[in-house]
Amino acid sequence: MRTRNSIKTWKTIRLPQPLLKEAEDLIRSSGRCESMNDFIAKSVQLRVDVLKRKELDAKFAAMSEDAAYQKESTLMAEEFESSDGATASLLEG
Repeated sequence: MRTRNSIKTWKTIRLPQPLLKEAEDLIRSSGRCESMNDFIAKSVQLRVDVLKRKELDAKFAAMSEDAAYQKESTLMAEEFESSDGATASLLEG
C-alpha cells in the first residue's frame, strides 16, 4: 500500500558518497523526482514492493508443495467444473 499522503517522519541516513553523487546527478538530469527526499522515498517504496512480492511468491511456492492444499484445490476444481463449462458456453454464445 502506498502511503504517499501520510504523515512524514524525519530520518537521518548515511549513504556512500559516490552513490549520493550518482543519485543527485540522476535527479538533476532526469527531472523525474522533485528532490533527493522524493527520490529516496520512491526508492524505498520500490524496495518494499519487491520484498513484499518475494514474500508472497514464497507463500505461493509453499502452497504448490502442500499435499493437503493440492488435494483440496483439486476437489474444488472438480466441484466447479460443470458450472465453469456452462459459464464458458454462455460467454461464447
